[in-house]
This record gives sequence, C-alpha cells and structure tokens, in this order.
Amino acid sequence: MLTNCLAVGLGGALGAMSRYLLGLVILPLGAFPLGTFVINICGACLLGALNAWTTKESIGQGAVALFLKAGICGGFTTFSTYALEINTLLCKGEFFTAALYAGLSVFCGVLAAYAGSLIG
Repeated sequence: MLTNCLAVGLGGALGAMSRYLLGLVILPLGAFPLGTFVINICGACLLGALNAWTTKESIGQGAVALFLKAGICGGFTTFSTYALEINTLLCKGEFFTAALYAGLSVFCGVLAAYAGSLIG
C-alpha cells in the first residue's frame, strides 16, 4: 500500500511539473485556452496507450502502472483548470469559444484515448 501511494505521489509530482512547463510554452490562441487543451488531449492519448500497454503486459494495477497512469497522467491532465477556463470564458461572454472548447475537449479527448489504446 505504501509503495503504491509513493508511486502515485512521485508520478503525480512529475506529471504536474510537466504540465506547468508545457503550459508555459503553449500560448493561448486568442480567447481559446490552447495550453490546457493540448495538455489534456496528449494526456488522454498517453493514458490510453499506457492502459493498453499495462493490460497487454499484465502489469495491471501494480506500482509501475499506478506511477504511470494515476501518477504521471493524473498529475499531467487537469479537469479543474478546464472547468475554470470554461467558466471564465462564459463570464466574459465568450459563449461560442466556451462551447467550442468544451465540445472539442471531450470529443478530441475520447478520440485521443482511443488512438492511444491502439498504439499501446
């Protein structure tokens, strides 16, 4: 149990730092929060690939799988930022951009997770 908790915690720290650094280099596209969008789509693809790989290799929910999936991918992607950015766009009256961002994030995220599962 402690090993699994440490694996998730270490992976989460690495994922969160990666998200922060990548977010610094991906600038918004007008009002569209491109950084969070790209991070979440890449994370969905990576999680799909890792899930397929850990299943294929029978790693299951061991410390390595938890480090990669719940830790790195969980720390890298961010639903709370996504929700806050949609709220901010709505408060600014950017209704089309908010709807576009929400819809594209869900559609592309599911598509990326599927693509990742094919890769893994």
